[in-house]
Amino acid sequence: MLDYRIETFLTLCDCCSYRRAAELLHITQPAVTQQIHHLEQEYGCTLFSYANRKLEKTQAAGILEVHARAVRLHDQAVRAQLQKKPERSLRVGATKTIGDYFLTDYIHQYLNGKENTLRFLVDNTEHLLMELEKNRLDFAVVEGFFDKGRFDSILLRREPFVGICHREHPFAGKSVSIRELFSETLIHREEGSGTRAILEQELREYNESLSRFSKRIDISSFKLILELVREGYGISFVYNVLADSDPELAKFTLKEDQIVREFNIVYLKYADMSEKIYWFFGEDVKA
Repeated sequence: MLDYRIETFLTLCDCCSYRRAAELLHITQPAVTQQIHHLEQEYGCTLFSYANRKLEKTQAAGILEVHARAVRLHDQAVRAQLQKKPERSLRVGATKTIGDYFLTDYIHQYLNGKENTLRFLVDNTEHLLMELEKNRLDFAVVEGFFDKGRFDSILLRREPFVGICHREHPFAGKSVSIRELFSETLIHREEGSGTRAILEQELREYNESLSRFSKRIDISSFKLILELVREGYGISFVYNVLADSDPELAKFTLKEDQIVREFNIVYLKYADMSEKIYWFFGEDVKA
């Protein structure tokens, strides 16, 4: 059973406010303070300190937090087994490209098990990592960047990242330079998405940014992005698996760099997800 003081500690990590933590836990603020002091004495370190009147986690708290979240995940798994819940129950997250265009066969394969249950969340990388830290997901499949100090991962696939445009666009089927892009209208994903972060990083390597484009359209729906590109409203950058899903689109690449990125199965550091990953991916992934 997870120590109630560890639950208090994790709640305080989330909100960085003794008052708010007390409200969330339905206890008094002095009780929160007392429980944190107990942990500090137990581990012989300071877990929280104030800087400019703002409560912040210490380096020691960061280390304890990573381990504590993994312990809480294991505690949830033990409780599920003791309560005789379905033999296999998964909570899986995926970024939009991967969730909508790549994992369908794996979902079908897993759900063919009659007792298998699934909670499947499709969202951007930033939100999925938050859900992992809150122990609301077992693992997530992402193409974006993540903190390898807080998460472990398994490589699932390497995928080219390509430009897409209308079939009659001058870029169609060609290799173009970074500077040629800026006269175009760019249609891109919202802040926090993996594909946007990859494009921004690529531009930074050439001391450029999204602001250099003559016009930008920010849309969270891949379906709508593909539709607008198909109708000639602008260009975009997506993974090859998504570009190939629509025969009405043309592809182009960058002269400076052929971009290839990883699809990774990401989970909390120190949490053993090998069995659950095997349930979902079978022999395709070696956990």
